[in-house]
Amino acid sequence: MSTNPLSVVLAGGGTAGHISPLLAIAHALAEHDPDTRQVVVGTAAGMETRLVPAAGYQLETIDRVPMPRRPSIDLVKLPARLIRAVRQALGVLDRAEADVVVGVGGYVSTPLYLAAWRRKIPVVIHEANAQPGLANRLGARIATTVAVAFKGTGLPKAEVVGMPMRRSISTLDRATSRAAARAALGLNTTQPALIVTGGSSGAVSINRAVAAVVPLLAAEGIQLLHITGGGKGVTGADGRPLQAEGYRQIEYVDDMETVYAAADLLLARAGAATVCEVSAVGLPAVFVPLPHGNGEQRRNAADLITAGGALLVDDAALTADWLTGHVFPLLKNQAALDAMAAASARLGVRDADTQMARLVVAAGRGAQS
Repeated sequence: MSTNPLSVVLAGGGTAGHISPLLAIAHALAEHDPDTRQVVVGTAAGMETRLVPAAGYQLETIDRVPMPRRPSIDLVKLPARLIRAVRQALGVLDRAEADVVVGVGGYVSTPLYLAAWRRKIPVVIHEANAQPGLANRLGARIATTVAVAFKGTGLPKAEVVGMPMRRSISTLDRATSRAAARAALGLNTTQPALIVTGGSSGAVSINRAVAAVVPLLAAEGIQLLHITGGGKGVTGADGRPLQAEGYRQIEYVDDMETVYAAADLLLARAGAATVCEVSAVGLPAVFVPLPHGNGEQRRNAADLITAGGALLVDDAALTADWLTGHVFPLLKNQAALDAMAAASARLGVRDADTQMARLVVAAGRGAQS
């Protein structure tokens, strides 16, 4: 078998939900063999244009090819767009002399999967969500290896490996990091801490429900850090940023490991990364799935809720009364929080990045032999 360094082309982008696991896989491949050659393929409009070069990897871009689910002008244009993007992807694979293609889904992945099939290059897929996206449902038909974060995705030949994530999260010890994390976020070390986030873009419905309970925090002896989302700061009746004893709001936190260490309880959407990360670090959570879409967030959280590591509340049911009736008592019940943390940690997977690297190397070496 050849011992030449592998050439790996990784496809995915658009959102952090695709880019974060992709970069975790890339880092694990570099750790396995620093001589591994890696090229990331994205589009010119996604977050990858900033995040991939910042992580030290070469980025190539191809055209974005949306996959319409109903008759539209985009459906008419799809064949020409797809042919052009596949040609661009073939150019990337040829320049990289790729041994293996790794895809995490999204608009950019389909052309890479088809180009790899044309060149007879093995494809390794990672699907982050419990309900697979269209690109990976198509790609799984030709993939050499299919890996998933959650069981029951329905993809053929799927191996459950968990969610590749940053080492700063997967190696987090919440207990030893707690004091420093709280200091960094402006929280005290004595009161129970609820941290609320609707994601980087925020969630207006969550923000509204949280704002309604802010006046009650001091009397309850609870502190609340509210990550509102960019441009979604919460204001009071006077039009100024909402202020109260025990309450702090910020728009965004770069390092979620700090949030996970500081919180006694997290209230958040049930994106695949969030569900997997809180389980990996053993953090009790309340999930509020997106009320629209294909229901994937509810499915993402299902196993963790069944195991007792998290609660679920529908977006429409998240009210001030629900928070005061369910979340506030939970925050003051340390035994219940400890039981949730233990249940969460039992499902957590911390080594998905290295598991993926193993699968990628096996597929690439098989192609070299």
